[in-house]
Amino acid sequence: MARLLRSLLFVPGNNSRFLEKAKSLQADIVCFDLEDSVPLVEKKSARNLIKNALKNRSEYHSEIYVRTNSPVSGLIPDDLLDIIQKGVDGIVIPKVNTVNEIKKIEKIMLGLEKKRKLKSIEIIASIESSEGVVNAYLIASCSKRISALVFGVFDLLNDLGVEYTKKPEGAAYSRAKIPVDARAAGKYAIDAIWQDLDDVAGLEQDSLVAKNLGYAGKSIIHPNQVDTVHKVFYPTSAEIEWAKKVVSAYDVAKKNKKGATTIDGKMIDEVHYKRAISLLNSAK
Repeated sequence: MARLLRSLLFVPGNNSRFLEKAKSLQADIVCFDLEDSVPLVEKKSARNLIKNALKNRSEYHSEIYVRTNSPVSGLIPDDLLDIIQKGVDGIVIPKVNTVNEIKKIEKIMLGLEKKRKLKSIEIIASIESSEGVVNAYLIASCSKRISALVFGVFDLLNDLGVEYTKKPEGAAYSRAKIPVDARAAGKYAIDAIWQDLDDVAGLEQDSLVAKNLGYAGKSIIHPNQVDTVHKVFYPTSAEIEWAKKVVSAYDVAKKNKKGATTIDGKMIDEVHYKRAISLLNSAK
C-alpha cells in the first residue's frame, strides 16, 4: 500500500484566503471542509468557493479532498453536485454509521461521474459514533472506493456522554478498534485531531500513540502541525519497498506504451505511480 496519508489537513471551505493559502501547504491531503467549520447559511457560498478552487487543482501540491456534510444532514446531494468534478481526488464523509449510507452516496457519485466522464473518486469514511465503531469493518469493506477510515474522537465522546480530555479513556477501545478494522479490510486508518495548537509535545506523543496503534497518519487543523506529524509518521520499510516495486513496474509499462500494470495481482496506474514517487521522495 504505497501511499502517504500522514496528514489530513482540514481547511474551512468558506474562507477564500485559507483556500488560496492551501496551494503552498505540504500536507499529504488538504481537505476543503463543508461540514463543521461552515455555518448553515454559508454552505452554498462555500460550495462555490471550493468549486472554483478545484478548477485550479494543478496549483496545489497536496491531494485534494472535500469533506461533505453528514448523511443525516440531507445536504450531501447538493454537496456532491458541486464537488464531483475534475480536480477532486476524493471526499471525506463525516459521521458514517452504516453501510447503507455509503451505498446511497456512492450511487449519486456514480451517476455524476458517468455524466461528467470522470474516473472513480475515492471515499474516506469518518467514524464518529458508537454505531459507526461497531460497523467500522463493514463500512471499510463495503466499497472499493473507500481508501481509509478516519477516527472522530469528539463526536464519539459526545455520543458516549463522556467529557473530552487529552487522554480520553472513553475513546480508548474505539481508537484501537478502527485501525484493526481498516487493516482487515485492506484500507488505511487516520487518527483524530489534536485540539491544543500550542501543545506541540502533546501532539507528537499523541501521534506516536496513534502510529503504534496502526494508524497511517493523523487529522490536523493547522498548517503548523504538519511537520510534527510527518516526523512521526515516517514511511515504513515495507511501504518504501512497495513504492519501489510500483515505480519499477510502471516505468516498464510506460516504455511498452501501457497505461497500467499489475503487482501481486493488484492493478497499478498513474495515480499509484505518483503516490509511490511522493513516498520515495519523502523517504529521502
